[in-house]
Amino acid sequence: MDSQTSQPSQAPQPPHTFQVDLRGLVDLLSHHLYSSPKVYLRELLQNAVDAITARRAEEPDAPARVRLFAAEGRLRVEDSGVGLTEADVHSLLATIGRSSKRAEGLQDVRSDFLGQFGIGLLACFVVAERIRVVSRSARTPDAPPVEWTARDDGSYTVRTLPHEERPEPGTTVHLVARAGAGEWLTEPRVLALARDFGSLLPYDVRVGDEAVTDLPAPWNRSYPSPANRRVALARHCHELFGFTPLDSVELDLPVAGVRGVAYVLPSAVSPAQRAGHRVHLKGMLLTERGEQLLPDWAFFVRCVLDTDSLRPTASRESLYEDETLAAVREALGERIRSWLTGLAAGDPKRLADFLEVHHLGVKSLARHDEEMLRTMLPWLPFETTDGRLSLEEFAQRHPVVHFTRTVEEYRQVAPIASAQGVGVVNGGYTYDSELVEALPSVRPGTVVAELDADTVTAHLDTVAAADEPALAGFLAAARAKLDPLGCDVVLRAFHPLSVPALHLDDRGARHEQARAQAEAQADDLWAGILGSLRGSAPRARLVLNHLNPLIRRISSLNDPELIGTATESLYGQALLMAQRPLRPADSALLNRAFIGLLEWATHGESAPGEPTEEQGGH
Repeated sequence: MDSQTSQPSQAPQPPHTFQVDLRGLVDLLSHHLYSSPKVYLRELLQNAVDAITARRAEEPDAPARVRLFAAEGRLRVEDSGVGLTEADVHSLLATIGRSSKRAEGLQDVRSDFLGQFGIGLLACFVVAERIRVVSRSARTPDAPPVEWTARDDGSYTVRTLPHEERPEPGTTVHLVARAGAGEWLTEPRVLALARDFGSLLPYDVRVGDEAVTDLPAPWNRSYPSPANRRVALARHCHELFGFTPLDSVELDLPVAGVRGVAYVLPSAVSPAQRAGHRVHLKGMLLTERGEQLLPDWAFFVRCVLDTDSLRPTASRESLYEDETLAAVREALGERIRSWLTGLAAGDPKRLADFLEVHHLGVKSLARHDEEMLRTMLPWLPFETTDGRLSLEEFAQRHPVVHFTRTVEEYRQVAPIASAQGVGVVNGGYTYDSELVEALPSVRPGTVVAELDADTVTAHLDTVAAADEPALAGFLAAARAKLDPLGCDVVLRAFHPLSVPALHLDDRGARHEQARAQAEAQADDLWAGILGSLRGSAPRARLVLNHLNPLIRRISSLNDPELIGTATESLYGQALLMAQRPLRPADSALLNRAFIGLLEWATHGESAPGEPTEEQGGH
């Protein structure tokens, strides 16, 4: 028998539908989808505005009003929108996940709606235990008004009403606060939320008698002069963000449907700090934390803008990352870049004030943008041995632009290099070494070189040959003392005279020191492995200044032990001056040298209370 015919026939099973636990869904919305219960008011405003937009698509002269009335734990929201029939109520409000934006006849204007996800009134259960909707359709004027009442346990009722209950088209939503949420439905809170969310909405929105909208937006208004415009925008920034900006940057991208302004922060912020921008979608506030709106380098501005092209996420509290957002982000970044180059060309004073605070952000941009680096070259400040200068001015003074990669290396060599006429740029700060290395690409012919210990030593004068024999014993004792620490001792003559010793090393020497230290502390197996990794990098060196009076006195000593103690002290002091992290061996050396010098200083002195030889002591 054929195996296929031996199987029992499978009768088709009817499909099943999901059973939705409304309480659980409300909990999901309030704790995971929405950041705060306050979004309930945005959803109510959004539904009202979308309803008006739908009606005006068919009746351009239809009234456009939204009224909110709050008192005693209740809220009433009235709109003059398209309204609903009984069939619409059953089809749309009672079906979770379906949006009225999909209703027949509204497809042509769907792109003008704020909402795209059909959550709508469901969000109101975050603060309400009961929702009552009374609506009359503008598209079907003969249809009676309809009432839809729902509770947070998932039950609802629908009934039609006499025409006099709702003589005009539109919708009224009644909310009754749930336990503990009454504060969200008070008039002051509703007014504050309505103004926050709806200040740029295109329709007449009021809470009681108080106007909510404030149009046109500050950046769309006309002003008597550019100075008046700057003052007005600065006032707007202070009201919105709480600070007075250094400057404001117009953000006008008609092709992308974006209009707004970027405010320049008056104080420095960390590049790692994510900026929070206010983004309105067709007038409705979408988010106050639009972090992905601008390139990372533009962390020195805060934006507020309105758009009709960007897509919101499901919670409608952030932007959906897509090609449109990427294109808008690039265009806004270009707008801020143009503002910077405009300042460089026409307003050097304002640019200098800006760079005094935000040079780090511009340096971040200039790393990847040769044109920006070329434009900002005469303005960007760097720490150098000649003071705080731009790279352009520094390169004009020095045929070779030497730089260090760390602040510690710069502190080691800056005083000595400056005295020898060697110009050095401190590349240890964020982005600085990268910009110095990029200098030849925008300033052809510039020679850039990393400063190392050999370069510094080469610029120091050697000791006269006639003095070398008398110094041989001193150098031998000093080298023997520091050899276990992986440090050589050399004698040079250099300025300033006040510096007795200079500790020089480079990254290769530090790596070798770290490897040697690890090898000394490891077991036989690891010691063998680390020993095989021994490098050929030059060792650190302690450069003693033969012109310094203290070094001259130490070099004339005849006691090798005392020379060794003095050398250890000079080594420790040079490490501290260079602000180098001290290894355990270095700390032990400093302690040992300090005690040794105290013993030498008190050698031959009598202890308190002991008789001297003149007093009869032995």
